[in-house]
Amino acid sequence: MKLPTSFYNPISIIGSVIAGVNILIILFFVIASTMFNVGGSYLGIYIYMILPVFLIGGLILIPIGMLRRSKKIKMSGTKGLTKGLKLDLSDKKQWNAVVLFFIITSIFVLLTGIGSYKAFHYTESNEFCGLLCHKVMEPEYVAYQESAHSRVACVECHVGEGADWYVKSKLSGLYQVYSVLAKKYPTPIETPIHSLRPARETCEKCHWPEKFYSYRLRNEKHFLTDSASTEWNIQLKMKIGSAHSALGLSEGIHWHINKDVKIEYIASSEKRETLPWVRYINSTSGDTVVYRDIYETLDPEAKDTLELREMDCMDCHNRPSHHYLPPQEFTDHLLASGEIPLALPEIKMLAMQLLNTTYPDRDTARMMIEEGVRDFYRSNYSAVMDESPELLEKAIEGLMEGYSENIFPEMKASWDVYPNHIGHIEFNGCFRCHNGNHVSTDNKVISRDCDLCHSILAQGTAENYETTTIEKSLTFKHPEDIGEAWKEFACSECHRYLY
Repeated sequence: MKLPTSFYNPISIIGSVIAGVNILIILFFVIASTMFNVGGSYLGIYIYMILPVFLIGGLILIPIGMLRRSKKIKMSGTKGLTKGLKLDLSDKKQWNAVVLFFIITSIFVLLTGIGSYKAFHYTESNEFCGLLCHKVMEPEYVAYQESAHSRVACVECHVGEGADWYVKSKLSGLYQVYSVLAKKYPTPIETPIHSLRPARETCEKCHWPEKFYSYRLRNEKHFLTDSASTEWNIQLKMKIGSAHSALGLSEGIHWHINKDVKIEYIASSEKRETLPWVRYINSTSGDTVVYRDIYETLDPEAKDTLELREMDCMDCHNRPSHHYLPPQEFTDHLLASGEIPLALPEIKMLAMQLLNTTYPDRDTARMMIEEGVRDFYRSNYSAVMDESPELLEKAIEGLMEGYSENIFPEMKASWDVYPNHIGHIEFNGCFRCHNGNHVSTDNKVISRDCDLCHSILAQGTAENYETTTIEKSLTFKHPEDIGEAWKEFACSECHRYLY
């Protein structure tokens, strides 16, 4: 096929080669990833983002080279070159050029449309969010896969619907890419509290406030740090909503999102662990009550500069998909499932010692945990080393499984740096308001009564298991004899720093 003389120049030919080669590579990768399921998160980057840039660059070089060649021909005074643009389809060269132009343009438009569509959906995929920056995002991605929302796409919560938040997220993503490439990111990664979309636009697409939240039974297995790792069970009736659907959200934990009630607060820090000022507004009755913490006072001048926030889902469910369990909790799960054998004496106590130690990286953690288990049983229970070595291997693998899913030393990410506001064991959570210290000017107090949120139906060891009926509640009994101290102090004052 003969083409215009201006096409035959080094720049246009190089552009054609670049474009052609990139088209072939893109087609090869698309076929390989579709038919043979090979590739991964990085292959998508090459197919839909990197290679198309070179393809477009090659296509741009073709007209640039032709224009430069045409100018040279014109300057040399070659006959047959007119001053204006003249299209003569009877000229075979021009006809070939027009046909080739339309074919290439059609293919390019088609590929651009498909590529843009694929690129859009790829940047919205979980693997793009979690695997592209593997080291940086590994803690969040691993925790997400273990969460109740593991089948909910990342963008459904972090972006949501609408073009405005999509654009905002992509602009934010550009800085994040720069931070990763320039190694400017913090360790651990900060929780994006202030840039999160409101819960009513994300969470409430599935968990809407008008939905009735009924009571729920919660069974917990804990293991003590005695020689037998004694099992301690507790069964709770969680008062998530009202006792009957006709009452709606007039009581229970989710009373806080009742449409007729507004709870506002001012936190003393960005992590929102201390709430010295709380305001209750009832839109139906018109009642407004302001509560102030009598110990954590708020400077009147600071009150004007700090954020006044209306409570929503994220104020309690602040780690809905990226929850890192503390060692005592994930060890209890592994003991209950049998992944750490209970037959090993003092295994819970040993696990707490090893897992609450800070290690510089995962390889060191594995080495020290494995060495710690072997040394402990070699020194204290040599018979176990001789008679049941398989139990030690199983315990080591179980401990490392829990460690790998919840503690990421390279990114300094773990339960301790990401407060979880559900409950009140390791962090203040509910006790941020319900600590008995928030008092109004007319001496109203935000209650600390445990029965507001849950009733204890059963508790204790297998030998001393205390039960009651579904309508009654037991008085909490601490596994260790600490008298009435649990009534005076927040659980987190001990449990966060227990080991």
